[in-house]
Amino acid sequence: MAVTGREGDDDVDHYEVLRLPSGEEGAALSVERIDKAYRKQSRLRHPDKRPDDPDATADFQSLASSYEILRNESLRRQFDARLRGRREAAARAAAKGVKRRKAVSDLEERERAFAAGHAAELAKREEKRMAADIQRTLDDHFAPNKSCVSGVASTSGHGAPESEPKTDNGKILKVSWEGGADYYTAAKLDEIFTQFGTVEDIVIMFSKSKRKGSALVVMVSKEAARSALKNHSVYNVFPIPLSVAPVPIK
Repeated sequence: MAVTGREGDDDVDHYEVLRLPSGEEGAALSVERIDKAYRKQSRLRHPDKRPDDPDATADFQSLASSYEILRNESLRRQFDARLRGRREAAARAAAKGVKRRKAVSDLEERERAFAAGHAAELAKREEKRMAADIQRTLDDHFAPNKSCVSGVASTSGHGAPESEPKTDNGKILKVSWEGGADYYTAAKLDEIFTQFGTVEDIVIMFSKSKRKGSALVVMVSKEAARSALKNHSVYNVFPIPLSVAPVPIK
């Protein structure tokens, strides 16, 4: 498509109209080079060469107008200065856009980092809280002269002797499920985990939620507990799957 333009039209690059290099390279072109380009374009774009092009005459007039501007030393200097200002303005706008995008990107990155750090901190606090709750449950349940503590029920019949030392947390599994807090009884859990070794005790933990249940399963050894942890596929065959994890360390 032909490029059209008039003197003073800031949107027209007269060098491009003559199919010449623009910018600093265009400003350095000799008059002879401009004359040669004009003659060539005149032959190619003369209306007589394009009888079926309704824009041919306007295009040829623009070609002549651009040539006159570039052929005139004073007008050419003015145009070069205007073109240089246009390029500098575009460069400043581009630089400003880059800075703006970088500022937005930096802000978004800081927000993501803050959100991630905040989420990690909340997760860490929740993990500590859960570990503390479980440890309190263990301390209360296995403390000498205590067979049952408010909020915790041991229903397996494997109560630890009063003189028995504190249970090793490495033998204890935290078991949880969703879909009904009372779905799994101590007897049912004992039946499931006995396949990995002797179950010493099961503590059903009371919950305010009727849909979520949890318990602590005390295995006879760390090896039995590790075996139970490795066989997750066993717990997915039940209508309400079990989630089994080691007891978090406080």
